[in-house]
Order: sequence, then structure tokens, then C-alpha cells
Amino acid sequence: MITVPIKTYEYDRPQVGEACTINPATAEAWARVPATPTASEKAELKDRIKRLLKERDAVLVAHYYVDAELQDLAEETGGCVSDSLEMARFGRDHPARTLVVAGVRFMGESAKILSPEKTILMPDLDATCSLDLGCPADDFAAFCDQHPDRTVVVYANTSAAVKARADWMVTSSIGLDIVRHLHAQGKKILWAPDRHLGAYIQKQTGADMLLWQGSCLVHDEFKGVELDLLKLEYPEAKVLVHPESPASVVAQADVVGSTTQLIDAAVKLPATTFIVATDNGILHKMRAAAPGKHFIEAPTAGNSATCKSCAHCPWMAMNGLKNLAEVLETGANEVQVDPEIGRQAKRAIDRMLDFAAAKKAQALPSGALEQNTQLFNGVGPA
Repeated sequence: MITVPIKTYEYDRPQVGEACTINPATAEAWARVPATPTASEKAELKDRIKRLLKERDAVLVAHYYVDAELQDLAEETGGCVSDSLEMARFGRDHPARTLVVAGVRFMGESAKILSPEKTILMPDLDATCSLDLGCPADDFAAFCDQHPDRTVVVYANTSAAVKARADWMVTSSIGLDIVRHLHAQGKKILWAPDRHLGAYIQKQTGADMLLWQGSCLVHDEFKGVELDLLKLEYPEAKVLVHPESPASVVAQADVVGSTTQLIDAAVKLPATTFIVATDNGILHKMRAAAPGKHFIEAPTAGNSATCKSCAHCPWMAMNGLKNLAEVLETGANEVQVDPEIGRQAKRAIDRMLDFAAAKKAQALPSGALEQNTQLFNGVGPA
């Protein structure tokens, strides 16, 4: 019997009540550490997967943060590599009857919400997200009930049940625009789950926002002091930062934006060296999209700091060629969403999509998220 190594990770787990607006408690979650196949095993697995995708009338979609070979395989077989919402929209619009989602669980749920009639499979249903874990639906509903005067806005990185409790779902590229719109209407906001993204939007808009105190295990680790020191080593480098990062990191960014926006910035900006503060899985796509440019991971450790995830999500890492082949062969790991919860969650998603459709425009990325929200039709999330 093969034993799969398990690692545990601390994540922010706010308590219902005022603690949600102060300092969160912490909890632990586990992640499997998949074995790395040999070169010959990889070749055999890729051939099997390509055959099984055709036999099952399936298409593979992969997030920017999963293993590079899964990203390449998705594109080679007619799927896509993208952010979480575009993965779901691609699957919805693709004629395949089965959608295989290489990512984390909330991404599979989002795909099921937008394509309830399709079979949604995932390499590992236990692949989760610290933002999702840190915002349990029952606790979040209780928190919302304590503040009935507030409009509930949740980030894409949440469960279907949390989205079902929300008035709006937003992504990192359009969240600021939507909150500004609601603020102009005099709305007070209850935001969840990422406190860093929420605080950034609050600062930019001046909106009255009550923030659930969750965080991304990866982005919360980036260190402002160490980033400042790294910039001294590479004074010509441009700094690309995802807004789930701490304020001390965001403050040093040349571009703040979603995954899709950061990749676009890497391509379009004239710089040749970039320091990147997001999950290092994105570097594969950046290198492919901008050959000849140099990408450096932003620091997640330094003096008196420890590296918890080393800039890579342990749950994204649970997606591999082997478990992808297994689910295609067996049909296991099918994502299920209660139909009524799915319908309620879709209302929050559709509000965002309708808002984005009304503001279609293209814009070059800049150093401020509020100037980037039109990019890619305003719907690129985490």
C-alpha cells in the first residue's frame, strides 16, 4: 500500500462576531503531497489523458497556478488555461459534455453553477483554498444576519453556499469598480473573505466596508521589508502584485491586478525583469507569453520570517497527471452542488457579469488596480 505524504498548514479562521473585524484566529488544514512521475510515466499518462478526453467527450481547463504540464496539456487538447471564472465560462460555452477542472474546489463548484447540466470532474476533490476554508457558510450567514443593513459582496474564492448568501460576487479585477458603484448608491458593504483585497478596495473607494478577516495562504506570506531589499538588488525590475497581498507589498507595486492582468503586464510593459508577488505557478505562463524576460519570485521569507507555502498553493499542487488520468478512467470526483444553492449563487455571479458587460472596454494595465478594472472585460478573478 502506497502512503501519500500529508502536510498541514495554518490558515486564518475568523470567529463570528466582532473578531471578524479584528484579528482572526487560526486553524489547520492538510494537503496531500503528490509523487512526481518519471519522464516515461509522464509520457504514458499524457497519452492516456488525451485518449480519455476524446472518449469521454471531455475538455480540460486548468488554472494558472497548477503544474506547468497540466497547463500545457489543457491547451494541447483544446481546453484553456485561465483564471477561475474564465475556466467556468469556457466550460459553459464549450460543447463537451464533461468538464475536467484542474484547480481547487470552489473552481469546480463555479463551473457546476454555470453548467449544471454538465458533468464536472476534478483530479482531487480535497483540493481546497484557505479563503474558502476560512469562511464557512454557516458562520458567514450568521455574520451577515448580524448586519442586515449591509450589501453582501463576496470574492470568487468562496464556496457555492457562501456565494448563495451574497448579493454580489466579484473578482479581483472588477471588485473595485463594483464597490465604487455600490458606494455611489449609498450602500454599506459587508465584504468577504480576503481582508487584504477588501482593505485595498476600501482605501481606493472610501466605501463603508466591514471586512471578514480571511486571507490567502500564499499571498499573505509576501513580505514588504524583504521585497524592498530585493528591489535594491534589481532596481530596473517592475513589481507585479496580486491584491490579495499585504498592504506593504501592494504599496511597492508597479502593477496591481488579477492573474490575467499581471500576465498581460508582463507582456506589454517594456521592462525585461519582473518581481512577481503571486503564486509561482503563474511564472510558466509568463515565461511562455514573454520569452526572453526574467521573472523573480517575490520574497515569502526573510529575517525572523518563515516560508509557509513558499509562494505555491499546496492545494493547487494536489492536481497531477496521475489523478487526472484516474478520474477520466473512473468518472470519480464529480463535483456536486445543491441545485437551489447553485441557483442562488448564480444570481450573485450574474449580477457581476451583467455589470461587466455594461462596461466593456480595454485598457493597458497600470500600477493601480482602479485603472485596470476594464481589462479583459472586467472579469478576471483570482
